[in-house]
Amino acid sequence: MNILDTIIAHKKIEVAKAKQQVTMDELMGSDFFKRPPFSLKQFLLAESKTGIIAEFKRRSPSKGIINETADVSKVTAGYTLYGASCLSVLTDEYFFGGTADDLRKARANNIPILRKDFIIDEYQVAEARAMGADVILLIAACLTPQRLKELAVFAKKLQLEVLLEIHAEEELAHICAETEIVGVNNRDLKTFTVDINRSLALSKKIPVDKIKIAESGINDVKTICTFRRAGFKGFLMGENFMKQADPAIAFAGFIQQLKATRP
Repeated sequence: MNILDTIIAHKKIEVAKAKQQVTMDELMGSDFFKRPPFSLKQFLLAESKTGIIAEFKRRSPSKGIINETADVSKVTAGYTLYGASCLSVLTDEYFFGGTADDLRKARANNIPILRKDFIIDEYQVAEARAMGADVILLIAACLTPQRLKELAVFAKKLQLEVLLEIHAEEELAHICAETEIVGVNNRDLKTFTVDINRSLALSKKIPVDKIKIAESGINDVKTICTFRRAGFKGFLMGENFMKQADPAIAFAGFIQQLKATRP
């Protein structure tokens, strides 16, 4: 099995256990279900925003430990202060070292939050809302087009937006009415190789009415400028900041450079 297959196999076991501990009804009784979610779509289309989706990530299967000492409250507050359009918070514990509590702590910030995880079940969608998320990630490589649409429809019912992640041309079939935001992952989740040019070519085939997000492998302002020219409105970045001693300060410096490129 490749790494993605391994992750999904483990996720199925994890979700089954979670369902035994907390019911769907209990999730929907969470206080966070009462709050109106922020719209990532609105934040990405606002000219005053940076378009950066700044990620909090402790480790990954491909990189190992990235930053296990960073404080989620401090880092996400810094990301917000210095101009992030959205926060991405890893909630997968086994492979990425994240927790639901990380997202709850990040919820102190008044910008959209993406629950970054491997979502395969409606239960996880309800979990995301109960944690305080505004957006969920649905990965085409993990789901059939029909299953992805079912989860996207359920997310909409819970007032959550959906970020659909694709990497290969055959995954364009996963795009549907409920997936208004489409992310192109520059990293192949099966091999973890990064190819920005391949993703740029794939992005040309995404319907023009969708908002495009570039994900992974973005390390400099020049790359963001390249993606902007290709019509991307959002840029998901994590390791570039998290590998620094102070991710928030690293983010602030990057945003200063980015703003200097705008007319």
